Amino acid sequence: MEFIFASHNDYKLNEVRSIIGKKISIKSLNEIGYFKPINESGNTLEENSLIKAKFIYNKFKTNCFSEDTGLEVEALENRPGVLSARFAGNDRNDEKNIQKLLSLLKFQKNRSARFRTVVTVVIENKFFFIEGKVNGIILNKKKGKNGFGYDPIFCPQGFNKSFGEISTSQKNLISHRSIAFNKLKHLIQNY
Repeated sequence: MEFIFASHNDYKLNEVRSIIGKKISIKSLNEIGYFKPINESGNTLEENSLIKAKFIYNKFKTNCFSEDTGLEVEALENRPGVLSARFAGNDRNDEKNIQKLLSLLKFQKNRSARFRTVVTVVIENKFFFIEGKVNGIILNKKKGKNGFGYDPIFCPQGFNKSFGEISTSQKNLISHRSIAFNKLKHLIQNY
């Protein structure tokens, strides 16, 4: 089976390929020559994931999947959530996003948070929805240089290191996206 992954993000593409394996062909939007952004106008992760999958399926008439991921911080009423990438502005700057989040939590004792990924899969015009999540806490400062986004300030439950400090292979065993992409792999293999 072949799929288009409705993303321009090479980091996410590499992550999904490492989890899914080589038996299933996955091409990013960049690899099929589609470079325009998809308007993510939804108010939830579910809506944005569905918007992207519908758009790509209708445009290319081929199996595809999309994902939307957000960091939900309990003390901030689950913000930044769907606005995680644009939390500090439309330029999607990881450093600015991290600094804004740390500033808002400066005097907050409750550091509980979770990463949540929602995947929409379209196979032969049938839609499937998958979710992956991982609980943890927001650290007081950045630790580590691995990963991207909020990884350096997110410490998953049961660990004493941030996602920015653990290896990609270790992260792929426990992360929200790996949970969702493993469910995706299972769905595709059993379709």
